[in-house]
Amino acid sequence: MNPAPLRDFITAATREMAHDRPEAQRLAILREALAALVSRDDWLPDELARPHPEFYRQYLLHADPLERFSVVSFVWGPGQRTPVHDHTVWGLIGMLRGEETAQPHGFDAAGRLVAQGEPVTLKPGQVEAVSPTIGDIHQVANAFDDRTSVSIHVYGANIGAVQRWVYAADGTRKPFVSGYSNEWVPNLWDRSKEGTR
Repeated sequence: MNPAPLRDFITAATREMAHDRPEAQRLAILREALAALVSRDDWLPDELARPHPEFYRQYLLHADPLERFSVVSFVWGPGQRTPVHDHTVWGLIGMLRGEETAQPHGFDAAGRLVAQGEPVTLKPGQVEAVSPTIGDIHQVANAFDDRTSVSIHVYGANIGAVQRWVYAADGTRKPFVSGYSNEWVPNLWDRSKEGTR
């Protein structure tokens, strides 16, 4: 594992969070940095890319100490999918391995939850955004039934601790807090094996 790309992304995101910018500008800046991160596949520890046979995994890679942002790897076993859900904060999704599809949802005039538009397919190196201001409700699935896919998500909060919602087809919602699948995060800051700076 080469920790430098993830460390560089976290450093860039931490610097960005020090600025008071409109969300659209922040997302544009972080989108570019996330695209650089997912353009290579030599930095994610194997333990944080392992699928579960039944459920997708959300592994914490970094949580900002002030909980201004978090970075997670989503690991999708073959055919796995989320329920329809929201985030309540901005987020960026960068595809690292495989492919995933996201079907946006919204409410019709009768208050029913319906699919909106065509599903979005993410391929390695591509980045998409979600936010309450641009569209925040979707269902995500591994695009493959025969292999694992891995995406890297960045959220504008400690996403594992945020109360969010899953939605039924009739528009009713149920609260959930996702938590994380791992009990440790990668040590990105020990440079002893890399030499000194």
